[in-house]
Amino acid sequence: MGWVVVITSLGIGLGAAVVLAGLGLLTIELQYRRRPGNALALTPGDWNLEVYEPHNYLIVGELEFQNKTKRLEIMVPQIFAEATLLSKAPLDGVTTKIQITPHHPDAPARPDGYWFGYIVKVGKTTRVEITLTVKGVDLTPLQAAWVRVHYITYGPQGRIPKTRHVIVPLRFPSTDDPPRWRPTPEADVLPVRTHLLTHLDNPVEVVKRYVLPRSQPGDVVTLGETPVAIMQGRFRHPTDIKPGWVARRLCYYFMPTSSLATACGMQALVDIVGPVRVVVAFVLGAIAKKLGKPGMFYQLAGEQARLIDDVTGTLPPYDQFIVLGPENPQQVVDRIKQETGLAAAIVDVNDLKAVKILASTAGLSASFLEKALLNNPAGNADEQTPLVLIRPTEIEIAGRVD
Repeated sequence: MGWVVVITSLGIGLGAAVVLAGLGLLTIELQYRRRPGNALALTPGDWNLEVYEPHNYLIVGELEFQNKTKRLEIMVPQIFAEATLLSKAPLDGVTTKIQITPHHPDAPARPDGYWFGYIVKVGKTTRVEITLTVKGVDLTPLQAAWVRVHYITYGPQGRIPKTRHVIVPLRFPSTDDPPRWRPTPEADVLPVRTHLLTHLDNPVEVVKRYVLPRSQPGDVVTLGETPVAIMQGRFRHPTDIKPGWVARRLCYYFMPTSSLATACGMQALVDIVGPVRVVVAFVLGAIAKKLGKPGMFYQLAGEQARLIDDVTGTLPPYDQFIVLGPENPQQVVDRIKQETGLAAAIVDVNDLKAVKILASTAGLSASFLEKALLNNPAGNADEQTPLVLIRPTEIEIAGRVD
């Protein structure tokens, strides 16, 4: 009987030890998941065309490394950059040169251009200057420079390569060109050409630059939802997205033409609304579809589920990115109205005569906008006309609300 008691006691003790060990490992795992790891961010920075001559461009960017951890130092042992030029003409004879110069607060740059490993201390920052020189016989066909800044973060999560993507516009259409208005039953519409919009722009300034010189009282300006999102910096390269269990499995159930039909496209949605909401929307949406009510997934998963554009979904170089829907669209149109006096709307229009209004200023008629934009005057290709100026002809829209 004594042996039984001893064996039982040993069993209970061993079981308790296993449980405690499991709880300890679970605690470590939970703490690990909450830790920021190599939380070092490189900002898009400020970029300027210091020299803008027909045969010589000098583009200078000032970027900043920010250590967003609370107790950890992160190292930057390596950084280099490359550039891709987008042009309406061949690039024969066009050359580029990139130079990276650190502007550390506590250490001078080396005269030989070598990047020495630098420690960004807790809560601190350091700056880096990137200079892109472009030379050629005639650079006027150039549209933009796609700069990729590759850097290594070295810290508690190991050695992690990261990339900051920056698109810098190089060609700016004139507002003096004769406007080409197009008639519709209730309004004339004018697709407005702009430079290649980037995160360096903001919607209000773009409207001031390209629309105000052509507008008159009572006009309405509409902006495409994708260009607004791009100006807000809401685009991600697939290499920066790590598809998880939910994204890898659920993406197979969507139509091949859907932006959620790839693991990275679906993960972009998961990162916004969370895996639980996506799974619940998928299950309930599948049930609703069986009952003859399709489209429920997009209603349950949220507005972003419809607005995400996967790779190839927009014009170069953004065809290489996943572009999310715009953030706070109502705030954007209200600010345009406040600063320009123009009624404004952010819209999602396609060649299938589908017009979706994400946000509009007070007093705008939804049916009026839909009729004016029905034939998609902005286009779905590379027209580069993200703005449409609408001028009412037969009806007065002021004060009308659907």
